[in-house]
Amino acid sequence: MTTDKNTSPLLKRSFNLPEFLAENTIKGVSFISFAFIILIFVFVFREALPIFFPKEKIQEVKEEMIQETYGEEYLSADKEKKEVVSPLETSGDEGEATLKNLTGSEWQPVSRNPKYGLLPLVVGSLKVTLIAVLFGAPVAILAALFTAAFANKKVKELIKPTIEMLAGFPSVVIGFFALVVLATFLQNHFGYEYRLNAFVGGIALSLAVIPIVYTVAEDALASVPKVLTEASLSLGATKWQTALFVVLPAAIPGVFAAILLGVGRAFGETMIVLMATGNASLMSIKLFEPVRTMSATIGAEMAEVVFGDTHYNVLFMIGSILFIFTFVLNAIAEFYVRNKLMKHIGGE
Repeated sequence: MTTDKNTSPLLKRSFNLPEFLAENTIKGVSFISFAFIILIFVFVFREALPIFFPKEKIQEVKEEMIQETYGEEYLSADKEKKEVVSPLETSGDEGEATLKNLTGSEWQPVSRNPKYGLLPLVVGSLKVTLIAVLFGAPVAILAALFTAAFANKKVKELIKPTIEMLAGFPSVVIGFFALVVLATFLQNHFGYEYRLNAFVGGIALSLAVIPIVYTVAEDALASVPKVLTEASLSLGATKWQTALFVVLPAAIPGVFAAILLGVGRAFGETMIVLMATGNASLMSIKLFEPVRTMSATIGAEMAEVVFGDTHYNVLFMIGSILFIFTFVLNAIAEFYVRNKLMKHIGGE
C-alpha cells in the first residue's frame, strides 16, 4: 500500500510564525536568566577567592585591579599611605582572614587587629530566622488550610489576595514599622532591657515570611484530590477532622517546601533585620538581646569598605555563604519536595 505524497502535508504541522517566535523568546529569556545567575555566582565567588590564597600570590592582581579602577596616581598615593601607617600594621597572621580568625567569636573588622569571627553573625542569622519561621509558618499554614478547606468562594477571593499583597510590601517599610511601632509595643508588654533585639527582628521578619509560606502551602493543599475529602466526609468525619487528618497530611511535602522557602527568605533578608535587631554582633542564644545577621553586615559595611581589602573579601565570602544556603534550600524545595508531593498525590 502506497501513500499519496500530495496528502502528506495535511498530516504535517504547518509552520506558525507567532508560535515559533513565542517559543524561542521564552527559551531565550530562560537562557538569559540562567546565564545571569551563573554570572552572579562567578562574580561573588571570585571576589571571595583571595581569602583562600596567600596575599603574595594575589598582590599583583589586586594592584592591576586598583590601577584599572582608580589610575596610577591613586596607586602611588596608596603606597605612600601604607608607608606612613606601617608602624601600626600587625605582624604574622593577626588581622588576616585565617581559619582561626574566621571561626572566632568576635566581629571587629575595623580595628588595629581586625577580627573576622563569623560565628556571631551565623548565630544571629539562625536565631532571627528561627523566630520568624516559628511565628510566621504556623499562621501561614493555618490560613492556607482555612482558605483551601473551609472558606467559601467570596471569602477566599478576599483573604488570598490580601495575604499575598503583603509580599509586595518593601522590606524597608516593614523594617520601619518594626523600628517605630513594633519595638516599643513589645518592650512595653514584655519589659525586656533592649528595645531592638532578635525577638523584634524575628517578629517583623515573620511578616515577610507569611505570604511566601501561605502561597505555596495553599497551592499544595488545593492540589489534594477532592476524592480524599469526599471519602473522609462520607465515612462520618467532620470537616475539621478531614482538613487536619486527611488534607494536611496529603499535602505535607508541599507544606514542607513552603517552610523551606520561608527559611530561605528569612535567612537572606537585609533591611528588616538591619533596622530592627540592634546590629550588635553578640555571641548569645538569648532572644531579647541585640544581634547582627550576615545579610545586615553586608548591607551596613559594604559601602564603606576598602576595595580589595581583606574586609572586602570577607564580606563577599559571607555573600557566598548566603548564596549557597538559599540556592540549596530553593533547589531542595523545588526539585525534591514538590516532586515528592506530586508522586504522593498521584499514588505512585
